[in-house]
Parts: sequence; structure tokens; C-alpha cells
Amino acid sequence: MCLIAFDWRPGSSTPLRLWANRDEFYARPTEPLHRWDNGLWAGRDLQAGGTWLGLSERGAWAALTNVREPGTPPGPRSRGELITEFLLSDLTPRAFFQQWSPEDYSGVNLLLGYGDQLVFGSNRSVESRLLEPGRYGLSNASLDTPWPKLNRIKSLMAPAVASTDALAYLRDRLQPADADLPDTGIGLEWERLLGPIFIQSPLYGTRSSSVLTLTSDGRFDWLEQGYGPEGALAQTQLQGRLMRPIG
Repeated sequence: MCLIAFDWRPGSSTPLRLWANRDEFYARPTEPLHRWDNGLWAGRDLQAGGTWLGLSERGAWAALTNVREPGTPPGPRSRGELITEFLLSDLTPRAFFQQWSPEDYSGVNLLLGYGDQLVFGSNRSVESRLLEPGRYGLSNASLDTPWPKLNRIKSLMAPAVASTDALAYLRDRLQPADADLPDTGIGLEWERLLGPIFIQSPLYGTRSSSVLTLTSDGRFDWLEQGYGPEGALAQTQLQGRLMRPIG
């Protein structure tokens, strides 16, 4: 993932509402959202085998974003493995962060949720953080770093927005002014390309948008829309229900 906005309301009828875009090179092979043989619900990166957003049958969920670090050598392990390792374990979010090996990965931000516990952690931060109820955003810097597209998607995330309307917001192409763009060391041309919520170009862009809602009685609604080069529509997946209640 490269852009996530989410409302975290533990104890309510809807503990989680999450909107997210995955940005990647179109040539990288990918399977859309589906139920894996091991019981996970996720899309799959066919190059490295992991994922960027997933749910388990026990009701755990996880998401990640990369930390933008141009020129930094890649870590020896794929960041997408962190999602599957947590979801296939019986660990709580805090316990997972206590035993992971952050030095094995390139810069990564992790959101790990189970029951009424949601923890943010990163191998570019000092320690993991238990999140209080509220609205948050995460892109390719730390949690709630106020990049223009992050501020915009959080402002669009009203509670009454339907899933299909949320997908439209995740296709927002508003271009921030150059003066408002972050300077992450990739040059102004790339900062402009990556500036909007929805990214499109011939080679790199938003590959999928996800709208995920978890309810306290164990249901989940997950609408995914896939995209090809220049934002062309690709696969659409709608999935159904967890086996156990959440929380």
C-alpha cells in the first residue's frame, strides 16, 4: 500500500473503516483479492509472495506501506511477508512487534489489528504505538505525516460515504501545488506524479483501491477495484464474511 486512511472505533458497531490505494509498477505480477488456501483474505504479490492488506479467519487484519527512501539498498526479506506472518500466527499485535526482526526489511510501516487492539509500528521509528480511537492516515512516511494527498483523503472520509462512492474518492486526481509537495529525494517530476490520491502513468500507478469495513458481529465488507496502465479499469472483487466475531 501507498496510501491508507482509516477510522478506528473499537467498541462500536463498526470498529474499522479503511480506504487504501496500492501503487506499484504495472509489470509486477499480482493476484487480486481472494481467499487463499490457508484461509487468509488478501491480494497477492506474485513476485515476492506476500501481500499489502489482509484479513485472517480469526479476525486479525494487517496493512503496510513502504517508507520512501531513494537509494537505500533493499532488505534481505520481502515486506509483504510481515502481513502473512502476523495473520497466520496467534500473536497479538504488540507481541508480534516484540519478536519481529526490523533490520531484515527495507523501510516499512505496519498496522496490525486484532480485537480492540490496533498497533502502528515501523522499522524507521523507535517503538510501536497502540492507537487510540480516531481517524488516521498513512502514506510513505510516518503515521499522519501531512502530505497533501493524505490530508485530502482523510477529509473526504465521511462516515456516510458508501463503498462505491469511496472508490470514486480514491480515484481523486487533484494535483497539489509544487510548493505543497514533500521533498523525499526523488525529484520534482516524480513528486508531481505521486502527488495525487490516484496515480496514473504508462508504467507506474494505482494498481488497486480497497474499501474495507469490519463490524463487531464478525462481518466484513471489502470492495476492491483493480486498475491497469493509465488508470484503466481491471478486476473488481467483492468479498463476504469472517468466521468469527471481531472484538
